[in-house]
Amino acid sequence: MTTGTGSRVAKTQASRGLRLAVWTAFLLAPQLALAQGTPPAPAAPKDPTLEERVSDLEAIANSSAPDPRHKNHVSTSSGDTAWLLVSSALLLMMTGPGLALFYGGLVRSKNVLSTLMHSMFLMVLVSILWLVFGYSVAFGDGGYFFGSLTQYAMLRNVGAAPNAAYAGTVPHQAFMLFQMMFAIITPALISGAYAERMKFSAMVLFTALWMCAVYLPLVHMMWGNGGLFNWALGGRIPALDFAGGTVVHISSGVSALVCAIVLGKRLGYPAQPMPPHNVVMSMTGAVLLWIGWFGFNAGSALAAGGLAASAFAATHFAAAGAGFSWAVTEWSLRGKPSALGTVSGMVAGLVVITPAAGFVSPASAMMMGLIGGVVCYLAASKLKAMFRYDDTLDVFGVHGVGGTLGALLTGIFASKDVNSLIGTTFKPDGIHPIDLSGGIQQFMNQVKAVGIAWAMALVGSFVILKAVNALIGLRPGPEEENQGLDLTLHGESAYND
Repeated sequence: MTTGTGSRVAKTQASRGLRLAVWTAFLLAPQLALAQGTPPAPAAPKDPTLEERVSDLEAIANSSAPDPRHKNHVSTSSGDTAWLLVSSALLLMMTGPGLALFYGGLVRSKNVLSTLMHSMFLMVLVSILWLVFGYSVAFGDGGYFFGSLTQYAMLRNVGAAPNAAYAGTVPHQAFMLFQMMFAIITPALISGAYAERMKFSAMVLFTALWMCAVYLPLVHMMWGNGGLFNWALGGRIPALDFAGGTVVHISSGVSALVCAIVLGKRLGYPAQPMPPHNVVMSMTGAVLLWIGWFGFNAGSALAAGGLAASAFAATHFAAAGAGFSWAVTEWSLRGKPSALGTVSGMVAGLVVITPAAGFVSPASAMMMGLIGGVVCYLAASKLKAMFRYDDTLDVFGVHGVGGTLGALLTGIFASKDVNSLIGTTFKPDGIHPIDLSGGIQQFMNQVKAVGIAWAMALVGSFVILKAVNALIGLRPGPEEENQGLDLTLHGESAYND
């Protein structure tokens, strides 16, 4: 054995040992924390008065949760539970097969399986992290930025009884499952930026660290009890994000841009043509995404009622508006409307409406979609060409730009006529409510949340990528990349004719 060969073997063994140590730490940390002692149970709230019970029943009838300060004497709603479970299944379908097919058709044939593998493996990996500690960090009681590492670790205390702070008419376990599906698709979205040029091992380690450093804190800040942006549960900056415009799309889209820049361009890009190998596959995936998005947005009402119907309608009309405006813009500037452009516009509209789905009327949603289709088209074509970064599947142009645009437009179009809670719930002094309907004040709240989310995604992703590169390397060798990642990383080929 030569000195060079021995060095490579030693490096490989060290890398394997490091990965084993990292995963051992991830899986054992919550158990060690639990072993140090269980925090005392909070004091049980007083029995509610008759008026409070009636108020809770009215809240259920209006598709909102009972007041979390009341002791829950109202049973769960079968209808609400069924809708949330169906929405969870629709959300999972968005990742596989929806996103997997959409991304898989856009890459070259030699990288199809590696691209599909990103979505499929993340369904496995993120589910494990969510059970072990992810849900607890995101939705456990805590401060402005983090929940609890131990409160719901290993899903302890997450069962059939509702958690009135989040969803008082469905089992806590159903709420947990619904939120897990958001956690699965978010890092899968990022994979479109590094498709065709990132090592599988690097992808796994990057995702695990990114979930801990970026996604879970941001979820708690926006939706967790006491989170910084949670206008309904003690937040300081009342930012509106109905279904994940900031949490999902800004975090993934901005992180995707960082990935594209840090990894560098694909070999041969942009001189060598790299057209999608199967547009039909991508169009099929896009339609599945549209269908699944009804669970994404309407499911975020957490009840089967008027608010879910409103969010469902807003979702549909925004997608239609953006698909139309993207196609017309492309038609005007390039002379032909493309099929791939039209479905990309549909997805852009779905992204833009996500933070606003439960706060805006169908007409406002259509307007947001029309604006989003044009802006995201320009971002994916002109902006990308101007700065010459290789975002393989335009994740930043659609999700980063679209998510940012949607979050800001929510501060303009949100209406208490659509969702009365934004007019009565946020009481910073505990007495007087502040109306969070669209206007300059709410627009500035949205700007603050967007800025913080951008900073977290930019800094967190950059540091994690540099760390992963130093530990195990980010990219495969040039020969492996030229041959295709399906064969070199997974030992398989998608097409064997």
